[in-house]
This record gives sequence, C-alpha cells and structure tokens, in this order.
Amino acid sequence: MAESDKDDLIRLIDESDDREVEIPDRLPLLPVRDMVIFTDMVLPLYIGREKSLRAVEAAMKKERLLFLAAQKDPMAEDPKSKDIYRVGTVCRILRMIKLPDGHFKVLIHGLEKGRVKRFASKKQFYEVSFDLIPDDSADISDVEHQALMRNVRENCEKILNIRGEYTGEISMLLDEIENPGKLADLVSSNLKLKTEEAQGLLETEDPVERLKQVNNYLAKEVELSTVQAKIQSHVRDEISKNQRDYFLREQVRAIHKELGEQDERSAEVEEYRKRIKKAKMPKEAGKEAEKQLKRLEQMHPDSSEATIVRTYLDWLVDLPWSRSTKDVIDIPKAKSVLDKNHYGLDRVKDRILEYLSVRKLNPNKKGQILCFVGPPGVGKTSLGQSIADAMNRNFFRMSLGGIRDEAEIRGHRRTYIGAMPGRILQGLKHCNSNNPVFMMDEIDKIGMDFRGDPSSALLEALDPEQNTNFSDHFVNMPFDLSRVLFILTANMTDTIPSALLDRMEVIQLAGYTEEEKQVIARRYLLPRQLSDNGLKPKDLSVSNSALARLITEYTSEAGLRNLERELGALCRKVARKMAEGKKGPFRITRGSLNTYLGPPRYIPELDQDETQVGLATGLAWTQVGGEVLYVEVSLLEGKGELIITGQLGEVMQESARAAVSYARAHQKELGLEKNVFESIDIHIHVPAGAIPKDGPSAGIAMATALISALTGQPVDKCVAMTGEISLRGRVLPIGGLREKAIGALRFGINTIIIPEKNKPELSEIPKNVRRKIKFIPVSTLDQAIEVAIGKDLAKKSAAAAKKKKTPARSTKKPAKKPANAAG
Repeated sequence: MAESDKDDLIRLIDESDDREVEIPDRLPLLPVRDMVIFTDMVLPLYIGREKSLRAVEAAMKKERLLFLAAQKDPMAEDPKSKDIYRVGTVCRILRMIKLPDGHFKVLIHGLEKGRVKRFASKKQFYEVSFDLIPDDSADISDVEHQALMRNVRENCEKILNIRGEYTGEISMLLDEIENPGKLADLVSSNLKLKTEEAQGLLETEDPVERLKQVNNYLAKEVELSTVQAKIQSHVRDEISKNQRDYFLREQVRAIHKELGEQDERSAEVEEYRKRIKKAKMPKEAGKEAEKQLKRLEQMHPDSSEATIVRTYLDWLVDLPWSRSTKDVIDIPKAKSVLDKNHYGLDRVKDRILEYLSVRKLNPNKKGQILCFVGPPGVGKTSLGQSIADAMNRNFFRMSLGGIRDEAEIRGHRRTYIGAMPGRILQGLKHCNSNNPVFMMDEIDKIGMDFRGDPSSALLEALDPEQNTNFSDHFVNMPFDLSRVLFILTANMTDTIPSALLDRMEVIQLAGYTEEEKQVIARRYLLPRQLSDNGLKPKDLSVSNSALARLITEYTSEAGLRNLERELGALCRKVARKMAEGKKGPFRITRGSLNTYLGPPRYIPELDQDETQVGLATGLAWTQVGGEVLYVEVSLLEGKGELIITGQLGEVMQESARAAVSYARAHQKELGLEKNVFESIDIHIHVPAGAIPKDGPSAGIAMATALISALTGQPVDKCVAMTGEISLRGRVLPIGGLREKAIGALRFGINTIIIPEKNKPELSEIPKNVRRKIKFIPVSTLDQAIEVAIGKDLAKKSAAAAKKKKTPARSTKKPAKKPANAAG
C-alpha cells in the first residue's frame, strides 16, 4: 500500500471515530468466509458474489453500514439463512474500489456486535433486523482482572518476541487498553483461530470470560510458537553448518589446487572416470555412468544418496561388458579331458564334443542351453566343470533349489536399501568374463510365491533369441548374455515349467552299473578319500570282491555319493588305527568288510530268494534311478471285492483294476471256474507301504501276479517286467527303460520283459548291461505270461482262446456274460 493510501486510511479511521454514527436496526447482510470480524478491526475484503455486490451497493447509499456475519460452511456459494451465524458485527465501509472485472475491493471497520433477529429480504440480497450487543463494563480495579489483563499482554509480547515482530509501539498500544472486552477483541483479531473458535469468542458477551478464553488460546500459541522456533533454529544451525563445511571444503580444494595436489574427492571422481573408460561399456551404459558420476561430484560425499551412487558405479565398471576369455577348442584334447574326469557317460560326452565341434566351425553361433537330467550323484555338476576346462572358459555354479524371489534373478530396484544385482550378473562379475560356462543346478526345484515367479524371469536370461538384451532391475541397462554357455541340471523334468523346458536340450544321464562303479571307485573315489583322510595308497588296499560287496550290499543308488561316503568311512577307520600306533598296510577283503562297516544294509528281499505263487517282480523309475518293485496278490474267501494296499496312486490303482478285468474276461482261457470271482476277494499289495507309488508301468506285473495266484502257477524269480496293459491284453510302451535296466542289474535280475515298442531303446543301454540281461520284447500279455509263468499255461490259454472263436452249435441260450467282461 502506498504512503498516500496509508494517510487516507488513517484519516478515514479518525473521521469515523470522531463522528458518531447512528446505527439503524436493519442493514444489508454481507456473509464472509473463513473469517470472523471483531469490533475495532480494520481489514480489506474482496467482494465477488452477486448478492454481496448488491449488499455493498445498498450499504453505500445508507451511511456505508453493513452487517457482517461468518458462514458456517465456507464452500457454500449461495448460503441460506440457516448457513449463517446469528451473531456478527456492524461494520462501516471506509473505502470502496471497483475493479475492472466488476468486483469490489472494500476496506471495512468493525463498530458494534449484533445478533440477528430476522432475515427481512432474500431476493436481491439479505437484509437483516438485529439487536446490538452491548459490551458490559468490568471492574478494572479488581486485582484478578488486572492480573488477567497483564498475563494477556505478556503472552502477546512473548509471541511477538518469538516471531521477531515485537516493537515498543505495540507495547504502548496494549498498555493503553484498559477495557477487558476491547483487549480481548484486539488480541482475537490477530490470533490464527479457526472460524468456530473465533465465532465462540464473538458470541461470549461477558468481557472477562472472553478475555479468559483468549488467554487460554494465547498460552497454546506461546507453546506452539516456542516449539516452532526451536525447530527453525535447529534447521538454521544445520544449514549454517553445511554451508560452513562446504565453504571450508572449497577452501581446502583451492589450497590443494594451488599446491598442485588433488584432494580426496577429486581423486575419487577421477578414478571413477578412468574405470569407466577402461570398462569399454556400450554407448548407453557409458552415458548413464557419466551422468551418475556428475551427480556424485555435486553431492555431499557423506550423504546416503552418494553411497547409493558409488555402489551403482562400482557395479557398472566391474561388470565384464567387453571382457571375455578366448576359446581354445581342441576336440582330441577335450575328449581326453572328459575321459579323464568321467568314466562311462558315452552319449553325454558325444553330445558335448558335437557342441564343441560346431562352436569351432561357427564361433558366432548363439549359445545353446543344455539340461542334464538324472539321479543325484551321477556327475551332472562335474560335467559342467569339465566342459569349461575343455573350452578354456571360466566356470560359475549357481543353485536354484528353493529360490522363490524373482529379485534373485533380476536383482532389486536401486530405491531399496541394500539393493544388489541378480545372481546372474553377480556370477559374471565373479568370473570377470562375459562368456563363462554358467551352471544352474536344480532347475526342477525352483519355486514361486507372492514375491514373483523366478522361472519366468529365467526365460529372458536363457532364451537365445532374447538374452542379447537381458535387463537387470539394479543395473537397468541391457546386458548381452548370448555368449554365455548355460548348463542346467535336474533330477526330473516333470516339475520344470513347460515354457522353460521348451528352450532346453535335455540330455538324460542314467545311473552306473556295478562294473562302472568299481572302475570309478578305483580311479577317482578311493584315491580322493585316501588323500582327504591323510593316507597314502600303500596304507590301505581294497580287494575286488570287497569292493563288489561294498557296492551291492552297502549302497543302493544310481549315483556314487553313498559309495564315496562308505569308502571315506573305511579310510577313517584305518586312519584311527594308524593314529593309535598300529602299523599297516591294511587290506580289506570281502570277509573283513563287516569289521569296518558293520552288517550289510541292503540285503536282497526274501521274496526274491525263491519262486512263489502270486508274486511278480516289476521295475520302477525314481528320481534316484531304477528300482525293483514287488507285487503280491492273495486270494481270500469273500464276495468279489478288490483290495489295493501299499500307498498306490490313481494310475497304479487303475492298472490293478485293468488286470482284474482282463483276468475275469479271460477266465475260460486261464482254466478258471465259471463263478470263481464271485466267491473270492482279491488283495493286491505292493510292499514298502510307507512310500507313495504311482506310474503307468506296473500293469503287466500286476496282471502276471494275479494270474499266477488264480492258476496256482509260480512266477520265475529271475524275471522282471515293465509295461502297461490294456483291457484286451496289449502291452503298452513305458519310459525310463535305461534306468530300470540298470536298477534290475543291481538286484541280480537276468531277464526283463519289455514292451515291443520299447525295443529301439535297447541301443541306448550300456553294452555290459545288455550282455548280462536278456531283454524279451512282448506285444501281448499272453507272451509275457509264457516267459514269466511257463509255456504250459500259455498253450492252455491259446487253446482255450481258439476254442472260444469257433463255438459248437447249441440250442441252449448262451450264458450271460459278466457285466465287466472285455469281449
């Protein structure tokens, strides 16, 4: 406001005070928002609403007097009478300015308080009838009143002092007011009160009571202002300290510059700049690194944000963007490395050598994904290390078992505390090359939960068509993984997501035969255990018969882990004897094996010792290799019920029912009595009932055991069988023949009945297994019965079947077939 405006305002106020104004009992009403007008209060108002403009125009014609009252709802654009407080203030317009947009700006002065009796007009604007509220006089000589007024003055001075607004003129003004009501109104008009609180003060008629309320509000304001001042002082001190520290650092930097030296901060920035240049990043990554380095240069070195930027820069410059090892592919040398480290596994070795040969002829071929699937302990992980040695590449192993968080693969966002890149980029940093052999173990045991699906995150990393621009959440820059040779391992493919399995080349690794285990134990396992236990080769020797017994009676596995543990136990026993002062050498024979390792743990089951009726030997595939599965059938007096025990899954239960249906449909061919199934109960049991079993390859064993029980003919104990059957007696193909054959050999089986359609797979079975086991392909159940039970029963069945095809003429009605006969 200009000086001339201030002089005019003072003159207008003085004129209004000196001249008595007669206040009528009816005046135009001006509703105001978020504000309560007290007496002797002077303030400008902006008038914009249509009714308010008309009210001001009417007031200018009548002594410039208005009745101002606060709205209950400040958002109401057209307040009704019920939306306006009844107690307000009679004000005089000191000055009015009409703005270009038609609105008014007025300066008003509060005169007297009033209470609305009636709203007289509501069309153009509100006009109200009111009664003035006189300000009762208080006894200022009362000590309590004087103390109250002094307390109010002191609190006002405290607040103004805290805010830095206190002056001597304000103190004189407060001291001159001796009326408690006037003092309360003056202080109230300058307090930041809510509309409801200010309206409550305005409606309080007793001046002393009004002053007490004002004093309470002042006490709260003093407390708030004190706390606010402390906060502001603390902030100012922090800012001052930071400015001082910055100034001192700049001085130190200037001094170092004059001396021709570099300060620590500049040296750090320069070091990062050299590392960025040395890393030879792609253009996009280099641009981001320079950007982050500039940010670091402008930050306080001890701030938390600077720590985050340093961590990010460290990862950017340490990642092997352009660093790689040179492939040295020598196929004869690679073959010798594989043969040196692994015995057997010919098919796997051939596939690895084929991969290396293609890589040698076409170095730019995109990386393939090999997945080794097989039981534990067959050498899947060590094969990856051998591939890396053969190619002269770095090797990194990462276990995926139990991972449920997607961030383990893709990394965390940099906004999180302790964020890091995913384990793929961590592995590349560890190898310091962008083309290592990267092994991911236990891909079949990966999980998922609310934190994401890691298998989906692996798709981008493993797919040769996508991994040229793999994006990690922490680095947030595309990284080329196409030169990485990914090798995955699993015990089974059933739990691997189909989208992930589709991108892999699966290579099956079956278990080892007894001969292979003996060779591996001699060449690798025993020398390693001797060295680990501090023994020399001359201290301990194990005979061939002892080693064979150790393999067959103390271990039962497809792999080699338990075998190595048992050899380690032998070495520890000998080591203890030598530590006690006994002298060697020590020789372990077949007979002395019990002395060192105790009684055998895996004695062949008694069911295999002799040929029995109703007992057939089946073969099963498990995650740890092939196993022998016995099927027992007992016939009981009953009413034709079928009892199935041994924790069999739905598929094996269906196989059992199919076997019973086949037997009922062919009871004549089997030489059974007509109604035999109606007077007996059939109990099919698979031992080891605590172990859940399921699979589609036990049908032929169940049918053979059932027919043996029904006909009283025993099943050959040296014959094992695998295959599913149909209701019409066809033998259907199965999977896992290689593993089952090796498992059968461990249990001393010399004859295996297999489905005819699995005959081509015999070429994949090791030669030494084919030499010891006779494989008999069959296409029908009759052929299997001929091998397992005997030719007499098979001939009898064939003759009965031939007779059934050409029945004699008869005038009698044919007997009714069983309800579930199969034709």
